[in-house]
Amino acid sequence: NFDDALKLVRDLCDREGFYLLNSVNPYRLEGQKTIAFEIADQLGWKAPDRLVLPVGNAGNITAIYKGFKELKNLGLIDSVPKMTGIQAQGASPVVTAIRNNSAAITPEGHPETIATAIRIGNPVNSIKALKAIRESGGTAETVTDEEIISAQQELAYLEGIGVEPASASSIAGLRKLVNLGVIDKDEIVACVTTGHLLKDSEHVLSVCPRPMEIDATIEAVRKAVFSK
Repeated sequence: NFDDALKLVRDLCDREGFYLLNSVNPYRLEGQKTIAFEIADQLGWKAPDRLVLPVGNAGNITAIYKGFKELKNLGLIDSVPKMTGIQAQGASPVVTAIRNNSAAITPEGHPETIATAIRIGNPVNSIKALKAIRESGGTAETVTDEEIISAQQELAYLEGIGVEPASASSIAGLRKLVNLGVIDKDEIVACVTTGHLLKDSEHVLSVCPRPMEIDATIEAVRKAVFSK
């Protein structure tokens, strides 16, 4: 799984001098935090009331919170959003720590979810993520694979935006938290859905009908189009 692979990669970096670009790398987080700058800019230099985003290795939630804090410290925005992390039900150590009011996560040895990008049981930035959620007055919630796929399909149908399952988890989480009454319907909410559909297209391809093969004649086309 991801956590085992990361251990191997970190060992390779130590032994062979490779440069690790995972979100354990602070320079990567400095780049990721600019998502906060873009959101604030698009909102007329205001922060949303709440930011909802997927949590896997917890790099984005850590970095974006840092970005909003820097904007507030510079006087460019008046407040920071409530950081709201969404995890898949089968890979949710951060959510469990929030619910149990724990200072640290308990790693999950066998995370499982259709959302491969957040199929992580021991996120490297978990302590910072917990701090971001708590300091901002946010929360964390889980969603099922079925809720994720439903949100992925709805986003594509209503907005024409194709995202991977992990990114769709933020939309699924928003819908769930609104239904639970945690998020007010009049809140200004931004969702992070940065993972493109092509990053993890396996599920979509598995449920899409195969192309129909017909003879290259008008009669065959007419029959195929009007037969149902």
